[in-house]
Amino acid sequence: MLLKRHGMEKPEGIGKGWTKRYRGWLEALTEDAGTGVGVRSRLKSLLRQLEFLEEEIQCSDEGMKELASMARWKPIVDELIKEKGIALKTAMKYATDIGDFGRFRRGRQVGAYFGLTPSSAESGENDDRKGHITRQGPASARKILCQAAWSRVRHDKQEREVYMRIVAKNPKKKKIALVASTRRLAVRLWHIGRQAQLKMQSVPAGTTK
Repeated sequence: MLLKRHGMEKPEGIGKGWTKRYRGWLEALTEDAGTGVGVRSRLKSLLRQLEFLEEEIQCSDEGMKELASMARWKPIVDELIKEKGIALKTAMKYATDIGDFGRFRRGRQVGAYFGLTPSSAESGENDDRKGHITRQGPASARKILCQAAWSRVRHDKQEREVYMRIVAKNPKKKKIALVASTRRLAVRLWHIGRQAQLKMQSVPAGTTK
């Protein structure tokens, strides 16, 4: 946006996104006398901020990997990341938010915990209309599960077929299909994590496999 405000466009051949060539072009602009002192100064500041944030993200990722390697989480995370669309970050977020997988008795409770079940609009004894999802529970977990579900819809044939069947029922409300995919994923991960946790609990303390 800084460059656009000053009428500077990215040259052809650099490619899309934050590639090395694109970053190199930005760095070169900070040393180009024709860019203007103010723009160069501001651009340098923005690049320093970007570098700082990237270092913070790297530190955070390293801490997450260390946590994931702990005996309490590793067997669970190792099973969760076998699922399509589930990377380490999603697996750790899900596992730590659930904590004890045994505290839920059925998948419906898991969906409710993450706020992925529809709310009820009751105005009479025989009137129970379903509304939007409750959005209760950890919003950050709901967001990352939604991203993972969308990845599965795009890259998993079976999940895409289920998604498209729901979309076909109401083409104008594709979000309903995505929410359904997210809820199914949350429940599926719970089943996987619960089995992994039960397996851990069945292994006598001090033994290794």
